[in-house]
Amino acid sequence: MHRMSLVPYADDHAEDWDRLVADSVNGTFMHSRRFLAYHGERFGDVSVLLQAEGRTLGVFPAAVDPIANDRIVSHPGVTYGGIVRLRRLSGQDLLDSLALLSRYYAERGFETLRYKITPAVFHRAPAEDDSYALQRLGAHRYRCDLNSVIDLGDQRDRRNENRRRGHKKAVNAGVLVSDDIGHLPEYWKVLEERLAERHGVHPVHTIDEITLIAELFPDAVRLLTGLLDGRVVAGVVLFSLGSAVHVQYSASTEDGRAVAALDPVTWTAIEQARVSGARWFSFGISTENEGRALNTSLFRFKESFGATSVVHEHYDLPLV
Repeated sequence: MHRMSLVPYADDHAEDWDRLVADSVNGTFMHSRRFLAYHGERFGDVSVLLQAEGRTLGVFPAAVDPIANDRIVSHPGVTYGGIVRLRRLSGQDLLDSLALLSRYYAERGFETLRYKITPAVFHRAPAEDDSYALQRLGAHRYRCDLNSVIDLGDQRDRRNENRRRGHKKAVNAGVLVSDDIGHLPEYWKVLEERLAERHGVHPVHTIDEITLIAELFPDAVRLLTGLLDGRVVAGVVLFSLGSAVHVQYSASTEDGRAVAALDPVTWTAIEQARVSGARWFSFGISTENEGRALNTSLFRFKESFGATSVVHEHYDLPLV
């Protein structure tokens, strides 16, 4: 066991922080300071490093909740977070670290710690000690989302007949799949129009932000598009996250939907992920309204490629 200490994050810790994330069992590029920094001053950062004998064993990306200034979130700028750690920070040490974090934030006047657990499919090795620590400390689950994933170790093509027919239809229509990141601005217009049409919302990232992220992490961000007569009619933005390749965005135009252009684009993404050595292909969540509703048609679409389900869990830990 280690005697843990806590160090508030400062800019001169960035190199140590990012090295820890790269070596961790459960961190992804979205937990790095290089990624978090793109948010600028949007969030009130209160991140900390967890150390023992002067060595950083874990980091905790965190900020004040933008909608509740008495709550800490890990982290409002990323989908999931929690304690990102080395293998040796586990068991009782992890429990002690979470208790230490709780006292630290309570002493600064915060009342709740909202902890977004990193799903196991994004771990490099199983690292669910924080789930155990949360229940030991009296946290309660306030949200649960359903994410669809494909086990890339299964070599069988588990698409249903609709997906196979769609793929053939797209190929016969002349849809070509491209991995040219230069199509990003044209694809972003497709994505913005689709989200506005279907949900009345905008992408989480602007075109400038996603371009910056792609430039900062060229090995972790990819774009696959479906081209019809040279025009982008479908596409997916992919993030490499731990042992998984994750669909961050997916969209097609009306013309693309008419020829099922998203079918060969998605299948190509799955096959390339398998060849790359990834363990999982993640489609993302199909739940809405903080997990209270399931978009059944979206969920069934992902299942039709052969996906099964994992959960994204969010916990509230009272700071008393």
